[in-house]
Amino acid sequence: MIRRTLLSLLAALALCQTHAPAQPRTPAPAAVLIKAGRMIDTRAGRVVEGQGILVEGERVKEVGPFGEISTHAPAGTRTVDLTRATVLPGLTDCHTHILLQGDITAEDYDVQLLKESIPYRTIRATVAAKTGLMNGFTAMRDLETEGAMYADVDVKTAINRGVIPGPRMFVSTRAFSATGMYPLLGYSWELRMPEGVQVVDGADNITKAVREQVKYGADWIKFYADRRYYMKDGALHSWVNFTDEEMQAFVKEAHRLGRRVAAHAMGWEGIDASLRAGVDSIEHGYGLDEGLMERMIKQGIWWCPTIYVNIYVAEGRAAAGNPIYLTMRGLEEKAFGVALKKGVKIAFGTDAGGFAWTENEAKEFGYMVRYGMTPMQAIQSATVRAAELLDQTNNMGAIEPGKYADIIATAADPLTDISELERVRFVMKGGAVMRDELSNR
Repeated sequence: MIRRTLLSLLAALALCQTHAPAQPRTPAPAAVLIKAGRMIDTRAGRVVEGQGILVEGERVKEVGPFGEISTHAPAGTRTVDLTRATVLPGLTDCHTHILLQGDITAEDYDVQLLKESIPYRTIRATVAAKTGLMNGFTAMRDLETEGAMYADVDVKTAINRGVIPGPRMFVSTRAFSATGMYPLLGYSWELRMPEGVQVVDGADNITKAVREQVKYGADWIKFYADRRYYMKDGALHSWVNFTDEEMQAFVKEAHRLGRRVAAHAMGWEGIDASLRAGVDSIEHGYGLDEGLMERMIKQGIWWCPTIYVNIYVAEGRAAAGNPIYLTMRGLEEKAFGVALKKGVKIAFGTDAGGFAWTENEAKEFGYMVRYGMTPMQAIQSATVRAAELLDQTNNMGAIEPGKYADIIATAADPLTDISELERVRFVMKGGAVMRDELSNR
């Protein structure tokens, strides 16, 4: 009887597998010819009018005057008429958290880790990824899952396989901090609480942990360099989380494995230690001074400022007992202007997820312009400059032959009003049109 039942179950399972639907995949798009009224050439820093962009498959085939390019289009090419629009490369956000949905206060953060399962948070992450894409961000560097293990790798895989829509993802999985230096904190020692990061101590353990994260799909390695921010002598200071030997272990092993390293570093001490270790990017960096900036320039280290997130959280965190976040706003505005004049390499990043995904990431552009960038420089920070940071200059950052056909458009000119990037109306990713409220069809 048991044997017959088992055989019946196996037969049923085989039947289900035979008739299971095939995994959805995004079909390779046919040739598309975009007729661009105004095209932003991000590499040259100029606007070109009346351009044709011929797309074959997922990459750009040719770019040039529309009349010329149209004669090269193969039979059956579909034309997308954006003659009344401004066309530019898809945007890249170099600092996001798709597994997080806003954490103004510690309670906001704790609730997500304590009351939401990783599968539930991953479902919400798929919505965040689609939201970013539809807002014109065709690529994202996601800098940790905040306790959701390797779920960012799963979202990236689902996007790459065409299961869900989303940007090109560059993920860092769990991020690192040291024992007792990252939430969840303050609970009874009798309780085993979830960790928002991978906790690791000692150079040997760090080397092994970096290998583990790379094994499970990390494109980047991220660690938290500092905490406990305070003002002294007019500068933002912090407590450092790791010894020099430990920080150097992160960088040495990551670089050996072909990965780059991002350091969360807000105060002077955290930034200083991160620069000594030789990280590839400083995240936030509110305590930057001219001496640190000069070291960054000399070492070729990037800054990802994440301005809007602090604007978003400062009032709430101050009300919850952390007034230092109000001070940070003015510090970053000053540092941004100085860094821009000195020539620090700045890449666009928002810390989306630190603020709710209902907020458009493109609000960051307005603050970058307010703090000293031209609209063109701000756009370049999210296109050609972001591609440099991600080591993707052959694939992204400009509308050029051979690069991915990641193209967006706005109704009005963002070089005149940068807030137009909060109203992206056309999105193409890899030659596939994901959103179109602009073309004359």
